[in-house]
Amino acid sequence: MPLGLEIVLAETTPVRLPGDRWPRTRAHRLSARVGGEFLFVGVRGGAPAPEPAVDIRLDPGDICFYDTHRPPSLDLPRSARLKVFLVTREALGLPEHALLRVMAAPVSRSSRLGGLLSPFLSELADTVSASPPATGELLSWNAVNLLATLATEQSGGDTAQSTGPQSPLLSRVRRYIDRHLADPDLSPESIAAAHHISVRYLHRLFQGEGTTVGRWIQRRRLEECRRDLLHRVRGRRTIAAVAARWGFLSAPHFSRAFRAAYGMSPSEWRDTAGARTPAADPPPPGGPSGALLDQHPCTGGQLTPALRS
Repeated sequence: MPLGLEIVLAETTPVRLPGDRWPRTRAHRLSARVGGEFLFVGVRGGAPAPEPAVDIRLDPGDICFYDTHRPPSLDLPRSARLKVFLVTREALGLPEHALLRVMAAPVSRSSRLGGLLSPFLSELADTVSASPPATGELLSWNAVNLLATLATEQSGGDTAQSTGPQSPLLSRVRRYIDRHLADPDLSPESIAAAHHISVRYLHRLFQGEGTTVGRWIQRRRLEECRRDLLHRVRGRRTIAAVAARWGFLSAPHFSRAFRAAYGMSPSEWRDTAGARTPAADPPPPGGPSGALLDQHPCTGGQLTPALRS
């Protein structure tokens, strides 16, 4: 399925959850006394998580998250049916400690989100494989986003503070952006899809940085354009060609953004800073010496074009 989502249906007994079973001294067990349909979300990737210390009792329609590295054993009636949704840790967008809380207890069918998502997930599992590709992709995208929302609420609150500059996911997103800066179609939607996360969570990653996805992309593009203009002798590119090379579709928009960021037009930068020797090059925006005071996109302060003096 698209976006890293896989769906497994099981109606035979005894049933086993998909995953790699690790040796252990005590099996974490999920049990139910009443038959019916049970929904599971298998979380893939990352290091194996410690198992909960207690067994978990399920009711029909409950949604239970589990670690595919250590799938629990099942004690269910012969009439039980399983619908399992396999997603990656990145798709849920939660740190490890929050995932442990999510796996500690099922989401009850009688809860607010459980009552909304349980019938949707059940129907999705039955119909998505027979849907046209475009419909199946849309349904899968919605399912991943809904599961991420459910996991976030089940974890006990906002986890934005846990996704700081050292977040491995944020680092991968930044590297992806750098590799695709020249693509004019680079967008939050394409970035989120490439990393199997929701657009909402992608924005939260950058919110922890005090900026937005769009502003980060523009800042990196401007930095690369400035570097190209600094070495304008190489290749003799025009300003419009440099802007297009780094994903700017409109030359006027590029000029306005460049002036807002650096306090001078692209041609002024090329004709003044570009004439300096490499040893005299100013540091990048935000550098310690402050030769260019590139204000952080969200602070809204004024910029000081020190190179004019």
